[in-house]
Amino acid sequence: MLGFGAFGFAAPWLLAGFAVLPVLWWLIRVTPPAPTIVRFPAIRLLMGLNPADETPAKTPWWLILLRLVIASLLIVGLAHPLLNPAAELPGAGPVVLVVDDGWASAANWPEMQRRADEIIDQADRADRRVVLVTTAAGQPAEPATLQRPADARGRISGLAPKPWPTDRAAAAERLKGLPIPAGATIFYLADGLDDRGGVKQLFETLRGLGPVRLVVPPDERLARLIEPGPGEAKDLTVRVERATQGEAPTVRLRAASEDGRQIAEAEGQFRSDSTTLDVAIPMPSELRNRVGRIEIEGEASAGATELVDESSRRRPVGIATDRPSGSSQPLLSDTYYLDRALSPFAELRHGTVTELLGRSLTLLVLPDGDPGPPEQDQAIGHWIEAGGVLLRFAGPTMAQREDDNLLPVMLRRGGRTIGGAMSWEKPAHLAEFPAGTPFAGLPVPADVTVDRQVLAEPAVDLASKTWARLTDGTPLVTAQQRGKGWLVLVHTSANTAWSNLALSGLFVDMLRRLVQLGQGVEGTGDAVLPPWRVLDGYGHLGAPLATAQPLNTAEAAKITLGPAHPPGFYGNETTHRALNLGPTVPSLAAFGSLPVGVVAENYTRMPEVDLRPGLLGAALLLGLIDILIGYGLRGLLRPRRAGLAGVLIALALAAAPAQAAPPQSAPQSSAPASATNGPDAFTVAATSELRLAYVVTGDGETDAMSKAGLVGLGNVLSRRTAVEAGDPMAVDVEADELIFFPLIYWPITGTQKPLSPAAAERVNRYLATGGTILFDTRDQGTGLPGAYGVADTARRLQTLLAGVKIPPLVAVPADHVLTKSFYLMQDFPGRWIGGTLWVEPAEDRTNDGVSTVVVGANDWAGAWAVDGQGFPSLPVVPGGEAQREQAYRFGVNLVMYALTGNYKADQVHVPAILERLGQ
Repeated sequence: MLGFGAFGFAAPWLLAGFAVLPVLWWLIRVTPPAPTIVRFPAIRLLMGLNPADETPAKTPWWLILLRLVIASLLIVGLAHPLLNPAAELPGAGPVVLVVDDGWASAANWPEMQRRADEIIDQADRADRRVVLVTTAAGQPAEPATLQRPADARGRISGLAPKPWPTDRAAAAERLKGLPIPAGATIFYLADGLDDRGGVKQLFETLRGLGPVRLVVPPDERLARLIEPGPGEAKDLTVRVERATQGEAPTVRLRAASEDGRQIAEAEGQFRSDSTTLDVAIPMPSELRNRVGRIEIEGEASAGATELVDESSRRRPVGIATDRPSGSSQPLLSDTYYLDRALSPFAELRHGTVTELLGRSLTLLVLPDGDPGPPEQDQAIGHWIEAGGVLLRFAGPTMAQREDDNLLPVMLRRGGRTIGGAMSWEKPAHLAEFPAGTPFAGLPVPADVTVDRQVLAEPAVDLASKTWARLTDGTPLVTAQQRGKGWLVLVHTSANTAWSNLALSGLFVDMLRRLVQLGQGVEGTGDAVLPPWRVLDGYGHLGAPLATAQPLNTAEAAKITLGPAHPPGFYGNETTHRALNLGPTVPSLAAFGSLPVGVVAENYTRMPEVDLRPGLLGAALLLGLIDILIGYGLRGLLRPRRAGLAGVLIALALAAAPAQAAPPQSAPQSSAPASATNGPDAFTVAATSELRLAYVVTGDGETDAMSKAGLVGLGNVLSRRTAVEAGDPMAVDVEADELIFFPLIYWPITGTQKPLSPAAAERVNRYLATGGTILFDTRDQGTGLPGAYGVADTARRLQTLLAGVKIPPLVAVPADHVLTKSFYLMQDFPGRWIGGTLWVEPAEDRTNDGVSTVVVGANDWAGAWAVDGQGFPSLPVVPGGEAQREQAYRFGVNLVMYALTGNYKADQVHVPAILERLGQ
């Protein structure tokens, strides 16, 4: 491509047409031919007469100039000129396009796709082949081959970020075996993070193919990573990691349940000289165990999401007791002190040993007492060997027993009394905890004393089994590993009868360390868990991939994330384990210094403007003017033809702006009918046929997309159902009546102003009289202009809809009518996938069982939207056209739900639905 300053030409060879301009000038100059002059005396008789037709002797110079300008405009316009083109493709070989599509690219994916489309468009104009290589492992990984730009463009539109790291070394190997001719142009669209190594190897391979142009986001746009924080923290704590130092941005975290309900939020600020930040999320202890995920607001990616399961939140601890919890003397009960010490950081479960072993447990506590019959001893032993931790406390019952198989050491019968009226000794204090034990490093309070304990028989391995001792060297806590678990004995009581340890903060810290020691053992004992729900690249939970394999929990720490083991939940709805991305990333670093021959740029580029429509439009306008001038010079523009000339001039002037105007960045939406034709015209238009409606937001691009989306949905309704919907109508809630429409689509933007009291009352009246509104916050995807976090969205909705009586909402139940009103479905994707759909609870509905308010965030209008030719306007990710089909099905279900109410909830349809489900 040839460029001059801020201009360039996609077909520069057409500029050779300027060489024929002299020939055109000569032809124009001699046409029309000059008349022959013959001198005849009698011609004087004709002098003074006006001839009907006049023929010029030569073409005027200004007409020649006009026609040369027209020819020049045609030549330049056909050469496809571009205003302000980016640095065009050098060389003449293929274009090698390497794209990072790992988890770190989700933060900048829209910009990466746009830049890739621009590069492919440039290759298409230059008639050059494209080699497209992605760096994250696919399902399966596609080989690097030369392909047409159209095929590469289709692959780019179907790509989406993967929820695992990149494998740049494997991408380099795929490139090495490809025969690429000389003169290749290499573009590397990178996420800017070296999370698994291989960057150096990939750069070396790319430099061997030709000059490399690296496109990376700025440091402030690099993805961040979230991982579990310090385990000994009192509050729920996570660690946020970034790749570079410098600025001190604020990070807001959101803790939510597994069904998407927000539980708590917190924020922290990076130090300018640090790349890690620990953020504590304070919340009541009864809510902490409900947390299902923690995420960074405003950054939707698998790395910015941490899934929480039983093993990583409040671990389940069982306290075995046969006595009721409500004792008349609680201060004398062992369980009272254990409950108070464990409740801030553990989920407590009470019951018999048999009942507790049938559930998921990390730690089983046996206060002083008989562990049970031999069969129960064996069950406890198997549980310990599978990974459980059994914690026992001494007491009068243990001191008198002779045979007990669940002890780490042999005990002397009777015990030892250190202090009291019948003893000369004083109560003993605790010594420092030995190094290498779980209690190492805990401060020992000077006021903790022990009055009585059970004594261990001397043995060769007694010292190695001792985790805590008194100042005289007597063991106070002993432990023995059995299989994968531990058997721990505290040689004093769990209450205050033998010691005041239960009254100290040290008691709480010791129990916390023992809870962290446990691996957690499921009641089934099954350590191989199938994939249940997995994350996509944007951090949304969904169905597992076809390539996902079961997770061996014993080897979870060694697993490399990829198509076989994506991050997510493994197990089932009742019992599952989380596999997160954060702990598997060894380090987070930026690219740093670049090798010689690599030129870096960012994703911010000035777009190309095609000048061809304007130039060809100007040539058309001047051509029409030339025709009129020719008519005038030949005397054909007489008064009776003035009307025709006026029509031609008007058509030329009307056509010129449409041809010369550059393409608009976004279509303009139409105003509500009431704004132009009055309320009567609006009423007639709304009631003449069934129409869907959308709320005008004031954002032209959003309103145009809402209209295009409802047009696309209406087309699907006409083809597949008995619903014949007319063109969608725009409504202004501040001025228009809403009761004419069964369903209104309301997109939420950041620029909408709160409703006036009159508009809020109009919306309330619409909802009370049977209308349904779909509120679409459109923020489930990432990278969109105006995207907000969930908490910000909730606040914006509350502000916007102040005065509107919106009932409490719940996530759509599995048996809701929306899942079966026309199609059978459980997920409701739009342009994005993974967002929760909220409706009214069944007990709160009065509108024939129909929820008057439906709230979601998947941008359904973007998935439904079609252009003037009926083709989809926007891509859907990550599922492509299959996901768009599901979005259309949701739209059909929603319209049928709004029109037919709870018709499909009748029991008469159950046999037919069950029959279809069986198929």
